[in-house]
Amino acid sequence: LSPSVHGAGDHGFVPHLIALAKEKGVSAYIGDGSNRWPAVHRLDAAGLYRMVAENGKSGSRYHAVDETGVPFRDIAQVIGQQLDLPVVSKSGDEAAAHFSWFTHFASLDAPSSSELTRNELGWKPCQTGLLKDMVEADYFMR
Repeated sequence: LSPSVHGAGDHGFVPHLIALAKEKGVSAYIGDGSNRWPAVHRLDAAGLYRMVAENGKSGSRYHAVDETGVPFRDIAQVIGQQLDLPVVSKSGDEAAAHFSWFTHFASLDAPSSSELTRNELGWKPCQTGLLKDMVEADYFMR
């Protein structure tokens, strides 16, 4: 799983989860919700892209991750709070019915590290983290 790239204008996974919560009337997570999604702000990812283009080593792989793993339950809780919806756990058939094609992504535990990228290129992400960005950016104004 690549990190959840967030920021103003995001059209990825988090906006899908918000739309799903609105449609279903609950914000859900799977099991205990401890599975983690890595995250990076789009401006930090853009900065790294430039660093790689200017100073990256040919054949190297760089990982744009600011937050190693944001628990999915925490993402669901922010969505529930912002939409004033209950936050519930789903498992098995309930999860498949709720998330549909997105079940695989909602259940992934994919902590990731950018330690090697930071050490090699001196990359220092400085933008807002995912949970705070969800509240402060335009995620719930759409």
